[in-house]
Amino acid sequence: MAYDAMMEEVLLTPKPGLVDQRNSGAHRDMDKETFKRSALAIADYMPEFVRAGYTLGHIAPQLVLPQLRSLGIACERAMFQTTDGVNTHKGAVFAFGLLCAAAGRLLAGKKTVAVMNLSNEVAAICQGMVERELGHNRQRLTAGERIYHTYGFTGARGEAESGFLTVLELSLPTYLTYRQAGWDNESSLLQTLLLLMSCNSDTNLVSRGGLEGLEYVKNAARDILLLGGCKHHQSIQWMTELDEDLIDKNLSPGGSADLLAVTWFLAHLPEESACFDA
Repeated sequence: MAYDAMMEEVLLTPKPGLVDQRNSGAHRDMDKETFKRSALAIADYMPEFVRAGYTLGHIAPQLVLPQLRSLGIACERAMFQTTDGVNTHKGAVFAFGLLCAAAGRLLAGKKTVAVMNLSNEVAAICQGMVERELGHNRQRLTAGERIYHTYGFTGARGEAESGFLTVLELSLPTYLTYRQAGWDNESSLLQTLLLLMSCNSDTNLVSRGGLEGLEYVKNAARDILLLGGCKHHQSIQWMTELDEDLIDKNLSPGGSADLLAVTWFLAHLPEESACFDA
C-alpha cells in the first residue's frame, strides 16, 4: 500500500510544480522514471519497518524512534543509490516508515490497523520530536531548522508528531467525500491536492521561495478552488497553466505531495486487520 500510494502520487497529472507524467515540474534533476525506481527501492524496506514495529511492540512508544533510525537511514541510502543521489522520496520514507512501524506495533498489540489507531500510534512515537530536533539553537542550522526558528513552521516532523492531523482533518475527509460522491480517483486526488496546496504551510515552498512563494501557491490554488476546482471543465487547463507558472518560479509543493500520498494510504486501509507471526 505504501508503494501504491507513492505511485498514485507521482502518476497523478497534472500536478503544479511537481513531477508527473507530463513533465518534471520544478525539479530539473528527476522525472517520473526516477520516482518509479525510487518507489521500488523504498518498497523493499516497508515490510522491515512493520517487522521492527512488531518487534518493538512491547516497549514505550517514546523509545521506538531511536530504534528505527538505522532502518530509515538504510532505506534512504537505497533510495539515493537508485536515483544517483537525487532526493525523490525522503519525505515518503519518513512518513511511511513511521506508519508501517506503527502498524507493526498495533499488530503486536492485537489492535486493528485503522486510521485513528495508526494516527495515535504515530503521534505517541513522535511525541516531543519537534522540540528535540528543531528547537535547539546551533550555529549551522539545516533548512528545516532555519524555517522553524524564523517562521515557526514544523514541516514533516510537526505533521508526524500530530499524527498527520492535516490529513485527518482536511485531506482525508475531502478525498473520501468526493469518492463517495462518485468522482473518479484522479479527480478526487487533484481536488484534494489543490486543497492541501491552499492550506498547507509547505516548508518545501518556503525553502525555495520564502513566505512570498508559499503565499503565492496558496492563493493560486485557492483561486482555482473558488472557481469550482475539478468540478469545472477548465480545471485541467488551469492546473496545467499553474504548473508552467510554478516551474518558471522554481516552486514545488513537495510537502503537500507527501501528504497526498499519506491521504491515499489511509483512505485505503482495510476495515479489519489480523495479526501475523513476525
